[in-house]
Amino acid sequence: MEALFIYLIKSSGLIVLFYLAYFLMLRKETFFNSNRWFLLAGLITSVLLPFVFITKIIWVEPAATPINWSNMPMTNYTEEKTFEDYLPIITTLAYGIGTLLLLGKFAFDFYSLNAVLKGKSIQQQADFKFIDTKENVAPFSYFNTIVYNSALYTASELENILEHEKVHSEQNHTIDVLISRLFCIVFWFNPFIWWYKKAILQNLEFIADSEATKKISDKKAYQITLLKITTYENCVAITNHFYQSLIKKRIVMLNKNQSKKWNSWKYALVLPLLVAFVFLFQIKTIAQEKTNENVSKSARDVVTTINKNFSDEELKKKAEFFKKEFNCDLIFSEIERNSSSEITGITVNYNGNLYGNGTYKQHSSNAIKDIYIKHEGGKIDITDAEIDAKIKNDRIASSSDKTLSIDKEIFINGEKVSQNDMDKLDPNEIERMDVNKKNNQQEIRIVTKKFHKTITENDIYINGEKADKNELLQLDQNTIDKMDVNKKEKTIRITTKTNTQTFNDTNIPAPPTPPKFPDGPMPVAPPIDMSKLPAPPAHPSNMKDKKAMAEFEKKMKEFEKKMESFEPDMSAYEKEVEEVMAKREQIFEKEMAKYEDAMEKYRDAMEKRNN
Repeated sequence: MEALFIYLIKSSGLIVLFYLAYFLMLRKETFFNSNRWFLLAGLITSVLLPFVFITKIIWVEPAATPINWSNMPMTNYTEEKTFEDYLPIITTLAYGIGTLLLLGKFAFDFYSLNAVLKGKSIQQQADFKFIDTKENVAPFSYFNTIVYNSALYTASELENILEHEKVHSEQNHTIDVLISRLFCIVFWFNPFIWWYKKAILQNLEFIADSEATKKISDKKAYQITLLKITTYENCVAITNHFYQSLIKKRIVMLNKNQSKKWNSWKYALVLPLLVAFVFLFQIKTIAQEKTNENVSKSARDVVTTINKNFSDEELKKKAEFFKKEFNCDLIFSEIERNSSSEITGITVNYNGNLYGNGTYKQHSSNAIKDIYIKHEGGKIDITDAEIDAKIKNDRIASSSDKTLSIDKEIFINGEKVSQNDMDKLDPNEIERMDVNKKNNQQEIRIVTKKFHKTITENDIYINGEKADKNELLQLDQNTIDKMDVNKKEKTIRITTKTNTQTFNDTNIPAPPTPPKFPDGPMPVAPPIDMSKLPAPPAHPSNMKDKKAMAEFEKKMKEFEKKMESFEPDMSAYEKEVEEVMAKREQIFEKEMAKYEDAMEKYRDAMEKRNN
């Protein structure tokens, strides 16, 4: 679950990044369609980018002191439950409950939608399905279905409403609504996702208003329709509905001049922020031990075994190993197997600039004996198991008789042993043996088959993080504070002294808290007396009747003059709202600047502390 929560936190951070970019730079622009794709791209990026990692390799010095396992404090692992142990469970339960509640609300909204649509008469026109309901609901669209109550509106108002809803249907705005709802369910704990959803829905209304007014001759009549619809607040949550509480912003956007094309450069500003996110949080560091530059690969002794059960893939890996380590070509050919897939015959050819050429063969009716391919002293030697045992024992005995001035250290399964212990070891029990030579120091490291099996069957954790067997063997014994073995859970848990000091360090700098956008009461929109709204004059049926047309134009001028009486109140309200939002934006920008400075100091403090 820890990996899941880290993923949710990273995705939430990206959602915040895209929302702030939209709010601070794009929300006042009239690039409505571009804003739609920008907001959707933000959601998709927040889901996918946390999976993208850049691998960084750090070369570290080899462990100065090998691990002497016999001196390590070994205890049976017993875990005492603390509040920190229960915290992941509590967090998981809280997140799960919140998610389930929102999923239930989502399902209920579908049920409410089905209740509205069920049993209604559908009128098909082109690609649209129209449902004229008698229920007191605001007009809405769901994919290509448009629902309205014609009894609540005049013919001209209904025309405006349907043009608006057709835009929602044609451009599949329902998909945006559903996606934003699903993100709210998954990221419900992030307050920015709710503002993000509101921004998506608001922008969809801008798009529908902009496209609808292109097909409507009377723009003012459309705005009057917007004001009238505000009285019908009953709507279905998962649909594109004509009513929106931000009616003032929609009217402002309808009358706003088109943004200049060069302002589209603002979209590109999010790219360096995404790059910064990747380099700050998506770098996966892998530590690799440096090889000894004073000892060439050709001087390293290696013994590798091939037995009767080797598959073709395993033989291929052996050949790749010798090619990589010693630039020696091993070629396995004439491979024969019995009914049990055991190797009964094999030919091994080797050649290389340092080794010359050679061939080894085993062919019989029975399974082959173990084959030992050795790289010793810059030379390749291939023998079977019987010959190898004698050679290995001779080599061990010979090394004890030498009087060379070379210091020798022998380690079996990480434990330092004597020459006598090595002499007693059965060669057939050896899984791997590495011999390293450096100046007057010789180091022999042996891993037995039993020990290899033990560390392979157990999960290894170093300072709480899962590690592999190579990391375990490379760990410096002087840094180990405690090692607990839990046979029941099949785990080996190691705590180093460095980690203990870090855990108890109370001077760890705390990261700053990001600011929240100021909230508070908004100015109240001026009340509109619907009874005083003048009705537009009816258009003459006979366009050639000059007298009727003159009378119509006269009445239209009177109508427009009366409509202008409503504009001062709306203009004053708009100015008041803009002043409030401008002050809040200034406060938020100052807080963001302080937050960015604090983050810089926090990063510097953490970097100094880690170094």
